Amino acid sequence: MTKQAKNTICLWYDGDAEEAARFYAKTFPDSFVGAVHCAPGDNPSGKQGDVLTVEFTVMGIPCLGLNGGPAFKQSEAFSFQVATEDQAETDRYWNAIVGNGGQESQCGWCKDKWGVSWQITPIALTKAYTSPDRSAAKRAFDAMMTMKKSISP
Repeated sequence: MTKQAKNTICLWYDGDAEEAARFYAKTFPDSFVGAVHCAPGDNPSGKQGDVLTVEFTVMGIPCLGLNGGPAFKQSEAFSFQVATEDQAETDRYWNAIVGNGGQESQCGWCKDKWGVSWQITPIALTKAYTSPDRSAAKRAFDAMMTMKKSISP
């Protein structure tokens, strides 16, 4: 990051923040790895010289990966929501995450191999379940609730 962002998402990793950041950078557009900072001294999660933090951007969102050790795990309480234009884009992101050691969940959610949750959601599906036609919205919502990977209506 050239200029320090006022608000940055900090994601906790157990020693593999740089690997995660590099995966996100190659998978998503407008994503890149910025600076990699090594620990200036020994700390509870590593030794002097180990990668401590990684500055990266995911689809334009500034993030900081912190190699904080095993004390905390990711949870579904936080997720990146990716709005996709078509089924091909949905499939590409979903398959990249799940195919790289991640796991499927429900309703368009999946988790990468580091435990970070992702909602890969077709824009058309979001429009369908938020439609002013409440019966059409309910049908789309009910269909979404049965899906793992989202399918565009």
